[in-house]
Amino acid sequence: MKGKSSSGATLVWSSEHGRICSGCGKPVASCSCREKGAAPAGDGIVRVRRETKGRGGKTVTVITGVPLNEAGVRELAGELKRRCGTGGTVKEGVVEIQGDHADLLVAELTRRGFIVKRAGG
Repeated sequence: MKGKSSSGATLVWSSEHGRICSGCGKPVASCSCREKGAAPAGDGIVRVRRETKGRGGKTVTVITGVPLNEAGVRELAGELKRRCGTGGTVKEGVVEIQGDHADLLVAELTRRGFIVKRAGG
């Protein structure tokens, strides 16, 4: 049924199988759509910007538009966090690095062969 219940709502949990993938409708443990891992469509430009809104005044460097699949973005994020010597996270393909490291990240991403633009001021 591809993740849809008889009422048309998306099934996200089954007492028999646990968490259900919204893409293929299979249990997450045997999900086939996550394995494909196609790179998200975009313009091929990685954008790096500094944000403080909604973070209690803390500065975060945000990297968007990385033309890699989710596993590749997570691996890149780990390497960038080590390079900056700080923490961070990946949320829906967007890398967030704690602190203002925009200049260092632009240089590092350019060195790795990405087309990089500094966004937002």
